[in-house]
Amino acid sequence: MIRKGEEKDLPAVFELIKELADYEKELHQVTNTVAQMKIDGFGENPIFDFFVAEDQGNIVGISIFYYRYSTWKGKRLYLEDIVVTQEKRGEGFGKQLFDATINKAKKERCTGMMWQVLDWNKPAIEFYKKYNADFDGEWFNCSLSFE
Repeated sequence: MIRKGEEKDLPAVFELIKELADYEKELHQVTNTVAQMKIDGFGENPIFDFFVAEDQGNIVGISIFYYRYSTWKGKRLYLEDIVVTQEKRGEGFGKQLFDATINKAKKERCTGMMWQVLDWNKPAIEFYKKYNADFDGEWFNCSLSFE
């Protein structure tokens, strides 16, 4: 099940963020906290939103995103991270999260969606290729246009 994230989900979300950072060999770079995420996501001026994937009541995946503005394209949705826990990869949760994020961007009348993927993350690259995403550089900057 994919649903909009809630404040109560943040501890589980933060664990997935740390799992991703560990996968990318950058766990030492994580300085964010659940408390800061509460402020940033549910405070007076929320700056990010997210979806969660649940399996038997447990959060097994997340899609964290926010809006950015392109002077050339206008309003864009930026997918900061999409993470599915190691044990649940390959079961379709990533696709469901990605599709929900795309649908959110379209519903909000974004001109497209952007994200990055490390050049060595072959499973993620193959996943995004299925969507005909555009790639460039060492950090692949990806986008989908909805025009």
